[in-house]
Amino acid sequence: MTTHDEAVPPAGERHSVVSGARPRVVLGVTGGIAAYKACELLRLLTESGHDVTVVPTESALRFVGAPTWAALSGKPVHTGVWDDVHEVPHVRIGQSADLVVVAPATADLLAKAAHGLADDLLTNTLLTARCPVVLAPAMHTEMWEHAATAANVATLRERGVVVVEPAEGRLTGADSGKGRLPEPAEIFELALEVLARGVPRADLAGRRVVVSAGGTREPLDPVRFLGNRSSGRQGYALARAAASRGAEVTLVSANVSLPDPAGVKVVRVETTGQLRDAVVGAAATADAVVMAAAPADFRPASVSGSKIKKAGDGSAAPLELEQNPDVLAELSRDRVRPGTIIVGFAAETGDDAGGVLDHARDKLARKGCDLLVVNDVSGGAVFGSDDNQAVILAADGSVVEVPLGTKAALAHVVWDEVARRFGT
Repeated sequence: MTTHDEAVPPAGERHSVVSGARPRVVLGVTGGIAAYKACELLRLLTESGHDVTVVPTESALRFVGAPTWAALSGKPVHTGVWDDVHEVPHVRIGQSADLVVVAPATADLLAKAAHGLADDLLTNTLLTARCPVVLAPAMHTEMWEHAATAANVATLRERGVVVVEPAEGRLTGADSGKGRLPEPAEIFELALEVLARGVPRADLAGRRVVVSAGGTREPLDPVRFLGNRSSGRQGYALARAAASRGAEVTLVSANVSLPDPAGVKVVRVETTGQLRDAVVGAAATADAVVMAAAPADFRPASVSGSKIKKAGDGSAAPLELEQNPDVLAELSRDRVRPGTIIVGFAAETGDDAGGVLDHARDKLARKGCDLLVVNDVSGGAVFGSDDNQAVILAADGSVVEVPLGTKAALAHVVWDEVARRFGT
C-alpha cells in the first residue's frame, strides 16, 4: 500500500499558498443532479476571498449552465482542452491551483481519476494538479457500494486524494440511502482545513471514536426548558477532524442546528439522560470518547404537563431541581473497553476559590478522564464563536497550551494528543 508520504510530492515540489495571496481554487463540477449545490459552494468560496476557477464537465452543463458559473465566479467557463489553446489550460489550471475540489464527483469521474484518464479539461486538470485534491462523491447507493467504485476510492485515497464520505438521505426520485452530496457548508469547511493544513494524516484510520456536541435541554413544561449556550461548533469540528483523519465517527448531537459533518454518523438527542444513553452505548466499541457537549447539571424534579402560569400575586413559582448523571465521570470509571481514551471539556471561570486552571485540575482529578480541554469562558467567551483557545491538561501531568485560532485547529490538537496515546 502506498503511504501518504509517498503519495504526495514533497513540499518543495508542490505549489503552496503564497502568504497574502488569494488562494486559487479549482472547483470541478460533474454531471449529477447535485450539481446545483455546487453553486452554493462556489458562493462560499468566492465570498471568503478565494480566487475560484470553475471547470465543469459537458454533462454538468446539462444541470447548471455555463452563464451561471461564469457569473458567480467572474471568469469564463470551459469544458474542453481546445479552448484558448495558446494558454495551455489543460496544464496551467492544475499547475497553478492551491486546491482542487470536485463536487459533485460522479462514479464516472472517480473511475477516470483512479485510472489516469484525461478526456476533458477537468480530468486533465486532475492529472496536472500538484496541490491537494478533494473529491465529494454523489451518486445512488448501489453505485457507491459497487466493488468497482470501492476499489477506485481506495486507490485514490492511497495516493493522498481526500475522498469525502457521502451523506445519507434523500437521493433522486423516491430513493434514499448513502450517496447524497454532503452539504456545501461542510465541503467548504473541509476545503478551508485542507488549504490551511494540507491533506489530513490518516493516523486515526481503523479507529472508532465518539464525540458529543451541543447543549442538553431539560424540559420544565411543554414550552420551557433548562439549557445552556453551547452551540456545538467545537464538537462538530472535532467530529469533522476525526473523520478527515480516517476515523469511524459517531457524533451524539444535542440540540445543534449545524449541517451534519461529512462521513459522520449523527445521533440526535435532547436531554442529558438521552445523551448519556447514546454515548455510553457507542463507547462500548470506541477507541476514544470526546465529551465536548455541555450536559445540563440539573433537571426539574418534575415536568408539568401544561404550561406553568404566572402567579397572580407576582410571587415566584417554586422550582425543585435534581442532579443529572455525571456522564464524563461514568465513562472514565466504567470503561467497557479497556484502553479507551476519555477526553473531557471544562468551561471554567475563576472565582475567590481559585483560578480557571485550579478548578480545571480539580475537575480532572474528580472525573478521572485522560485529557481535559479547558476553556476560560469568562464574559461568555467561546460560546457560538468560530474561534477558540484552550489548555489541554493530561492525567500524566502534561500541559498543552493552544493559542487562539479556529475551532478546527483546536480539534486537530486534541486528536494529536489522542493519537499520541494510541502510539500512532
